[in-house]
Amino acid sequence: MIYGIGIDLIKIERMREATDKWGRKFLEKVFTENEIAYCYQKKEPYISLAVRFAAKEALIKAIGSEIAVPLTDIEILNYENGKPSIKAKNKLKDFFKKKKIKNCHLSLSHEKEFGIACVVLEK
Repeated sequence: MIYGIGIDLIKIERMREATDKWGRKFLEKVFTENEIAYCYQKKEPYISLAVRFAAKEALIKAIGSEIAVPLTDIEILNYENGKPSIKAKNKLKDFFKKKKIKNCHLSLSHEKEFGIACVVLEK
């Protein structure tokens, strides 16, 4: 049974501008250390940062307004085969248990100046 669906679109340049303006302070407020390390291994880290930000926003939309979740409680990881996944931490992990959310499906994509993410939560 589907609990919620969320989607988010982001301009990649927006992530570059925020990172240039606020630096490490911004990154640590939005991303986990694992996410930052993963993205900065890439030739173009802003694409990876942007789609991860979109994934976090899409997840928040899928939850609805039931709970305020710190962005660092949402960790976007990749399996060895490249498939993206969401690791729920702290407050979000507790919320998933309470609502009996068993699966969290994630799709990420980007094209030129935009990144997009779609999340489906399943009970």
